Amino acid sequence: MMLRYLLLPFAAIAFLHFLWLTPARAQAAPVSQCQAIAEARPDVAFASFKPWAGLNVQAVVGDEVKITYIGHSTFLIETPGGVSIATDYSGWYALPEAPDVVTMNKAHSSHYTLTPDPAIKHVLHGWGGDGGPADHDVVVGDTYIRNVTTDIGAGGGTMEPDGNSIFIFEVAGLCIGHLGHLHHELDETDYAEIGRLDVLMVPVDGGLTMGAESMSRVVARLRSALILPMHRRGPPVTNFLQMFGDGFDKSFATGASVMVSVRSLPRKPLIYILQGV
Repeated sequence: MMLRYLLLPFAAIAFLHFLWLTPARAQAAPVSQCQAIAEARPDVAFASFKPWAGLNVQAVVGDEVKITYIGHSTFLIETPGGVSIATDYSGWYALPEAPDVVTMNKAHSSHYTLTPDPAIKHVLHGWGGDGGPADHDVVVGDTYIRNVTTDIGAGGGTMEPDGNSIFIFEVAGLCIGHLGHLHHELDETDYAEIGRLDVLMVPVDGGLTMGAESMSRVVARLRSALILPMHRRGPPVTNFLQMFGDGFDKSFATGASVMVSVRSLPRKPLIYILQGV
């Protein structure tokens, strides 16, 4: 556990150094702290975790990130620096106000919209618009956002290359990943590009994306500290939970939000089902 904390200052310094680059050099893609720390120490231990257990929480302070389940595959991420991000944004679900950033995937209309609120400053599609894969390396306030593309089902048993994106949000020393509408198990190249994920948002529909057993293998391989199920259609979430043994803790939240920081990550991987899933 101490090694994790020793590595984090170096990662933070590297990230801040990027933010202080001259304008000409800042056009280059930033360096991912999540990939760097994963390569340096892939078997880090986790700290203690105190899940948030009420609906009325105070404003985000210090280095805490607030994550709220909105519906389907949409989470609202609120950073210490005041950046708000909605994942797999479709416009179907009400948000307190227009987020600063939205990410989208095109599997179904419940994961994207071609007419987003004009007040949204950054609209990041998980698919390419010019025949190539989506490629995002964006710094918004205190958050670095990047993506790793995966293939997506195109009907008739065929796959569309790079049709889905796993979006990764690096903020407050945390690596937060959203699997999107993942249709296949990942390979070693994918895992290397993703790097370390402290918080993982994972679809648990049991078939529309992947079967529960296949998805559980992805979750186990990523070794995330906090796993947040999403995209449940039909089968109870317990079907997904049954894929995991004693190496994982499981808990049902009493609210739709959780506050997360590097210091509050669970010592043992925790599958935490937010209210509304």
